[in-house]
Amino acid sequence: MSSFGYAGRILQLDLSTARVTIAPTSDYADRFVGGRGIAAKIYWDEVPPEAGAFDAGNQLIFATGPMAGLPTIAGSRWQVCGKSPATTPQRFSYSNLGGRWGASLKFAGYDAVAVRGKSDRPVYLLIRDGSAELVDASALWGKGAIETREILKSELGQSARVVAVGPAGENMAVMATLLADNDSSGSAGLGAVMGSKKLKAIVVTGAAKGVQVRHPERLKELTQHYRGLMPIYLRASTYRVSPELVPSLTRTKMQKMDPCYGCRGCTRRLYEADDGTKGKYFCASALFYQPWSIPYHGEFNDVPFFATKLVDTYGLDSKTIDRMISWLYRCFEEGILTDETAGIPISKTGSLEFIQALVETLSFRRGFGDLLARGIDTAAEALGPKATEQIGRIGYLARPEYSEIYSPRLYITNALFHAMEPRLPMQQLHEVSTLIAKWVSWANRDPRASASSEVIRAIAGRFWGSDAAADFSTYEGKALAARMVQDRQMAKECLVLCDYMWPVIDLENSEDHVGDPTLESQLLSAVTGLDLDEQALYGIGARVFNLQRAIHVREGHRGRQFDRLADRCFDEPLRFDHMNPDCLVPGKDGEITSRKGAVLDRDAFEKMKDEYYQIRGWDPATGLQTRAALEAAGLPDVSDDLEKRGLLGATD
Repeated sequence: MSSFGYAGRILQLDLSTARVTIAPTSDYADRFVGGRGIAAKIYWDEVPPEAGAFDAGNQLIFATGPMAGLPTIAGSRWQVCGKSPATTPQRFSYSNLGGRWGASLKFAGYDAVAVRGKSDRPVYLLIRDGSAELVDASALWGKGAIETREILKSELGQSARVVAVGPAGENMAVMATLLADNDSSGSAGLGAVMGSKKLKAIVVTGAAKGVQVRHPERLKELTQHYRGLMPIYLRASTYRVSPELVPSLTRTKMQKMDPCYGCRGCTRRLYEADDGTKGKYFCASALFYQPWSIPYHGEFNDVPFFATKLVDTYGLDSKTIDRMISWLYRCFEEGILTDETAGIPISKTGSLEFIQALVETLSFRRGFGDLLARGIDTAAEALGPKATEQIGRIGYLARPEYSEIYSPRLYITNALFHAMEPRLPMQQLHEVSTLIAKWVSWANRDPRASASSEVIRAIAGRFWGSDAAADFSTYEGKALAARMVQDRQMAKECLVLCDYMWPVIDLENSEDHVGDPTLESQLLSAVTGLDLDEQALYGIGARVFNLQRAIHVREGHRGRQFDRLADRCFDEPLRFDHMNPDCLVPGKDGEITSRKGAVLDRDAFEKMKDEYYQIRGWDPATGLQTRAALEAAGLPDVSDDLEKRGLLGATD
């Protein structure tokens, strides 16, 4: 394996024994590259399927990719993986973080950190000048993630990079997050896993080491080429957004750019409140409380920003809290809960008082908060059938009319993504929805928009396997498109490249406006010296996708019968998408059509699954992987393991 692009070492920490060992990255990188790939391989090899999320045998794996630490190309994001307490049943899951922590880990001499065991006291891991030690964190226990970060930086220097958990993680709330520098957060309940191990933080500091590149001149050439393409991403798409969600006042309070390490194209900025408080305020974490706060106060103010900072510092997933607020309010409206029985002022939803009471009660598991900390499904079950019924009435964002941005009823291809992942697979969902959002601008006659129906069809042929994938009025071509998106996005999660900047799927300034899917493999070859083309890189993506699938099957996922969607996708007509109010999509021959009022057809969905399993080489009857498919993906050992467990599908 090439040493170029890698620090060459993986730090292995056993908290039960306080023992630190080192493994060579070369044991993993040639077949799994980095990021999700390396994490999944470590997990497969070392975490027993029967281990629970909070068991000592579960591992929490922090992994970078070969692009981490390089300038301009937006490749310094990093993955955290492990068995999640947030899924039922508990499964291997993942989160993707940005900021500067990942690049700093690489500079400190490590490509990944794998943590097993449990400490008997609060500790943090200090990685300094290539060495690692455990430090007592008793004085930090109970403090918020932001406060913890600032304390450690004040003690160890402002250049220290910190990832920490808040009280929600310490108390193992299943929706607990990790928070790193630049307010970069990681979800999937992995903050609770970190808290269960009594690991308060990981700090990386010391002299920075550069990243060795095999072909520096070629990388420079590719970087300059990529920089020339970047203007297509610097300007936000011009699709229509409900004005109450993004008030003009929000924009006036956005301060300087705050990109991740090695990225120049991100639009993320710091927000500054009237009292001088600053922090990230972007995407779902910025929007989750606005639909409640604005009606409550009658205007936009700093409350939604403070709500974001509350979930950050307590260490909670804003998407889960978003759904929880909606569920609590519906239970309040139905008389299932009152302010008194919940111990939370639900009647004041939208106020700072409400959100503060909710996150504190939940994070410290006080009273009703102990039930909420186990998740919405568990809390609803405890309250009875009527409370469970309310879950079916909530979407991804705080109100149903804002919930359809990634709906499979809007984009049929997304049905397979939703059905096959343990969490919202944002990278997969974005590939379709972000491109079609640009097409919506064209459909609405924006003179700046270049993503016409003709362009979308050309892109579909290049990136999704056929022109039919660009017709969202039919199920034709969607199975192949799903497989191609999954393989490409899994490869991207191994590199680890920014989801906002990659893939370069469309170009405003070229003649045909079709992007270039070969750039990722060209970059990897320039950095590492490995001779990989586009298809070889997708082959690695397919290998890691199959490995992740095998992990899930070994942990209880049973193929076809578990590849399912919520009933609302088949029963409740599509109403409204705040990014695309008319639910417009390209239809037959690129004609402008609307999916408003659409539902998924159950029979067509099952037939699409048949086609998908056949394309993957899996058993269509069961949805389980076959020996032939796993061996083709370069995973014969995985095939052997599943065969012993009776978990292989039949081969024709």
